[in-house]
Amino acid sequence: MSECVIYTRKMATNLNGQLVVAISSRALFDFEQENEVFEQGDDRAYMDLQLSKLDEPAKPGVAFSLVKKLLAFNSGDIKRVEVVILSRNDPVSGMRVFRSAQHYGLAVQRGTFTRGQPPWRYLKPLHANLFLSTHLSDVRAALDADVPAAQVYPQSTHASSAHPNEVRIAFDGDAVLFSDEAERVFQEQGLSAFQQHEKDNANLPLSGGPFKPLLEALHRLQQEGTPTMRLRTALVTARSAPAHERAIRTLMNWNIEVDEAMFLGGLAKGEFLREFEPDFFFDDQTGHVNSAAMHVPSGHVASGVSNK
Repeated sequence: MSECVIYTRKMATNLNGQLVVAISSRALFDFEQENEVFEQGDDRAYMDLQLSKLDEPAKPGVAFSLVKKLLAFNSGDIKRVEVVILSRNDPVSGMRVFRSAQHYGLAVQRGTFTRGQPPWRYLKPLHANLFLSTHLSDVRAALDADVPAAQVYPQSTHASSAHPNEVRIAFDGDAVLFSDEAERVFQEQGLSAFQQHEKDNANLPLSGGPFKPLLEALHRLQQEGTPTMRLRTALVTARSAPAHERAIRTLMNWNIEVDEAMFLGGLAKGEFLREFEPDFFFDDQTGHVNSAAMHVPSGHVASGVSNK
């Protein structure tokens, strides 16, 4: 089938200097009911359903709180954050996505709708700092293209409303913020060898993982700040002493500070995250994501040795 591409004319612009978040429609809004029709393979029925609900705003999805708060860093003519819809939806269904965003006061103006085709290839021209999608294949492709990306778990508990003026984001360490080099030692040689390896290399910074660029971008956003919105970050890791020191020294080497660090030594992360109340949590291991999703919005970073 041939493709028909329509370009709209507008003065050239760019997103230089902004934190660019690309997000699928299902990550931003609750389209789970509609998705059941989409998964049946009848895209015409799906389009008709979305069109019939054009005036019915979709309910907030798992990443809604994160997006809403990040957009609050924009003030007047100062644009610090750009959110772009990158969706497998069709353009007709895209109308409902934009209308839903407008209903909730989300300043989302840009979107790409691919009618079932993988949309990740548009991440590079966007210079995206983060991609959130419910499609694992799109997430893997984005990570392969060196874009920080996570598979959003639609069944995740939604974010707490207790911190309206603070974006809270929690990260796992190995294979997320850091490379998986230490995790490989753990999986190949066991806990004792891992602890000794990290103790011996405490002063040697870990290489950056797939989410280091996002942490750097968030750090810049945090430093700019606004009178009405703040950013709070947490490292939530299965590491424990003495392996904690290498993680902290690595962040120091990067000149990046996190507000909280939890070295849990293998304890389930979910209940600790429930107390931190993040707007989103990123982890490379599905077991940790499943544990976290019962308490907070969570996403799977399909990178590193645990996901080979």
